[in-house]
Amino acid sequence: MGLRERILADTKEAMKAKDSARLSTLRLISAAIKDREIAARGEGGDEAGLAEADLTAILSKMVKQRQESAKAYEEGGRLELAERELEEIKVIQSYLPRQLDAEETRAAIDKAIAELGAESIRDMGRVMAELRARHAGQMDFGAVGPMVKDRLMK
Repeated sequence: MGLRERILADTKEAMKAKDSARLSTLRLISAAIKDREIAARGEGGDEAGLAEADLTAILSKMVKQRQESAKAYEEGGRLELAERELEEIKVIQSYLPRQLDAEETRAAIDKAIAELGAESIRDMGRVMAELRARHAGQMDFGAVGPMVKDRLMK
């Protein structure tokens, strides 16, 4: 079962279970996917729809938005809103691939650097592109960038 079908099935399940928080988040996910499909059609994209990688990118973006919102709510003293954002993050992350831990991330960086023969900071773009191609949705590239930079400066 593909990601889109899983989301649709879980939406129906949440409706039956009357789980309003999960249902609301699943509807937000569906709306974001439909919005992206409409934008792709407007750009002359294919009619078949979005690939799994596109869906993963949409979900990753949604998680990042909610993390930023939760942080802003906490700083503003709105803990109940921050808690709601964190609950949405949990639901969205259940559809993303498992995140690599710190050791696996370091190993992936070392492997990409070795395979590309990267030696200096000028190779950072190539290394990041390779990591994005292999590990989309599995690592936070905002945190990986500085790790790659440190590794290449040695």
